[in-house]
Amino acid sequence: QVQLVESGGGVVQPGGSLRLSCAASGNIFRIYAMGWYRQAPGKQRELVARIISGAGTNYADSVKGRFTISGDNAKKTVNLQMNSLTPEDTAVYYCNIELIPGGITWGQGTQVTVSS
Repeated sequence: QVQLVESGGGVVQPGGSLRLSCAASGNIFRIYAMGWYRQAPGKQRELVARIISGAGTNYADSVKGRFTISGDNAKKTVNLQMNSLTPEDTAVYYCNIELIPGGITWGQGTQVTVSS
């Protein structure tokens, strides 16, 4: 069984920054990808950023140039640095891990609120 523990959410003013962190533990043979998704009220969960082991990263168009994802497979961690936050970034952010040979696990979610 795999567990994900997220931290770093909170309330920030527009233009501010937050850093989300996620640590994985449990029965992990090999990591294929780790990422961050978000779900705003009344909307579907969407990809924010994803890092594929040895293959690079991809970002939602809405966060390109503002958010940076970084990961460490040895430590089983993934971070999301979020800059220039806007109210449209307000959502519950979920960490996600995809494993080899298979399996996907989600974190419990952390609230990010951007408000003046």
